[in-house]
Amino acid sequence: MTDLDLLAERFEAYRSHLRAVAYRMLGSLSESDDAVQETWLRMSRSDVSGVENLGGWLTTVVARVCLNMLRTRRSRREQPFGVHMPDPLVSRVDGSDPEHEAMRADSVGLAMLVVLDTLAPAERLAFVLHDVFAVPFDEIASIVPCSPAAARQYASRARRRVQHAPTPDRDLARQREVVDAFFAASRNGDLAALVAVLAPDVVLRSDGGPGRPVASVFFQGAQEVAGNAVTYGVLAPFARPAFVNGAPGVVVVPRREPVSIMAFTIIDGKIVSIDVLADPDRLRALDLSDWSE
Repeated sequence: MTDLDLLAERFEAYRSHLRAVAYRMLGSLSESDDAVQETWLRMSRSDVSGVENLGGWLTTVVARVCLNMLRTRRSRREQPFGVHMPDPLVSRVDGSDPEHEAMRADSVGLAMLVVLDTLAPAERLAFVLHDVFAVPFDEIASIVPCSPAAARQYASRARRRVQHAPTPDRDLARQREVVDAFFAASRNGDLAALVAVLAPDVVLRSDGGPGRPVASVFFQGAQEVAGNAVTYGVLAPFARPAFVNGAPGVVVVPRREPVSIMAFTIIDGKIVSIDVLADPDRLRALDLSDWSE
């Protein structure tokens, strides 16, 4: 085994952790993979023989790569259309895929990622590294770069925004019952039953992609969301159960071709948000073969 092989073996031990950091930073699966690959390239070109905490060193590197990507994304003013959804982590409900189960266990809610997308790059980095991965502020300061006090302020500002993100119920079985009730009411065109499972200020966000601006929509309020569900009730029979970022959701497959992924955030037995990815290009880029058969 060559020195490079040994180095690669050490790197692989941290790959899942680095991907988790990158995903929380970027909200994009493809960009997260790119960031992890760039981290490996930087490691392969560096002398890490004297690094005592390789995991910490790699976390710093991937965070710096992600910060640059976020800043580039913002400077290019990407995503000019109305609604943009982070990439969802979709896994089977039967737990037959160990990789997907590990991914689900380590996932962060889609509603939380939507809030993270509203943060400035430095705020997002400080919050993710400190509050999620317990990285000290002096290390965060060296990445931004800024003073440790400024890094603390970035995290504090982000925390104030994030604390308003909905915290879903923990009972997955109960969440699934609510999702099932939503689709049953949608299939039957039962507006009253739909309103009954929706929070009064529920929001529905749908990302149809830059090529389909009319499919990118935002609805708020139980009546509006329920009316939209009745309109699209014809698709309800094709909703196949899935876990989306660790919570009960569905993949809608009318003709062996997924047309949308729906994620639900449920609090106190009521749906408070529905996040829909309907961008055909992004759907094709995801591994949805389990729902296309």
